[in-house]
Amino acid sequence: MNAELAESGTAKRVLRLAYTNGSGKLAVIGDPVAHSLSPRIQNALLEHLGLDYIYLALKIPPSATREWVKAARLLDFAGFNATMPHKTALVPLMDTLSGDAARCRAVNTVVLRKGRLEGHNTDGEGFLRALGDAGVEVRGRNAVLLGAGGGARAVALKLAACGARRIAVCCRTPRQGELLRELDSRIEAHAWTPASLRENLRHCDVLINGTPLGMRGVGETFADLDFLDALPASSVVCDLIYSPLRTELLRAAAQRGHTAINGLGMLIHQAILALELFTATPIDAERAAPVAERALAGVLE
Repeated sequence: MNAELAESGTAKRVLRLAYTNGSGKLAVIGDPVAHSLSPRIQNALLEHLGLDYIYLALKIPPSATREWVKAARLLDFAGFNATMPHKTALVPLMDTLSGDAARCRAVNTVVLRKGRLEGHNTDGEGFLRALGDAGVEVRGRNAVLLGAGGGARAVALKLAACGARRIAVCCRTPRQGELLRELDSRIEAHAWTPASLRENLRHCDVLINGTPLGMRGVGETFADLDFLDALPASSVVCDLIYSPLRTELLRAAAQRGHTAINGLGMLIHQAILALELFTATPIDAERAAPVAERALAGVLE
């Protein structure tokens, strides 16, 4: 059966998927999930690679996480990705956890093999690959991370595991920062205050925004970006946000002469890593990333 999926928005692109009774089933679950770009990315990659799967977006309310896991087994899904609010709720439901998922206690990729659930987290490695594409090295460097939510937690722990000298986490909820500090001695928890930000940024090599501040649709942004003046001239500024592609933080950083990196690379690389896990197929990220970028053309600004 041929399925034509007309994409909404300005791209006006039609993605044609050949789906048969033997096609593998993949999905992203979340609530909300209609905004997810994962189906665009993954179906484009599947088509490019000639892999016989179809990837859907499924709205699963937070109260139904356990029921969804049962349904995924029953319906013989090959795997699924998870976004809010399921990443932490999935952890106790897994049969096994990869190292990254176990460290950050969050799952964004689930692989089903012979009925067993393998929980993975590709966020941290996806971020590191995006930095690598931009020629940014983290080993032996000092990082400052704004926020301590799920994505930020995965990034902080991956930076520590890959040899960052120091990761200062500045967040508005002290307990979240303390929990991260307890997981790795190179992570420090700090208050989110003007004085604390400036002090930590004085010796910062890589500044990362792991909060939703500046995200399209959130309606809240940084009240003041003057703290960027404390950064050394050579510092790199990253935002995990990919919509918009150029947040106020990144614009202000670029105006001050800093290299500014948005969250699109992380989004694409974590998707490629997930697809490798789902299909047990090695994927050349250098060739696959442009395919994903083309699938998003006209969707992001």
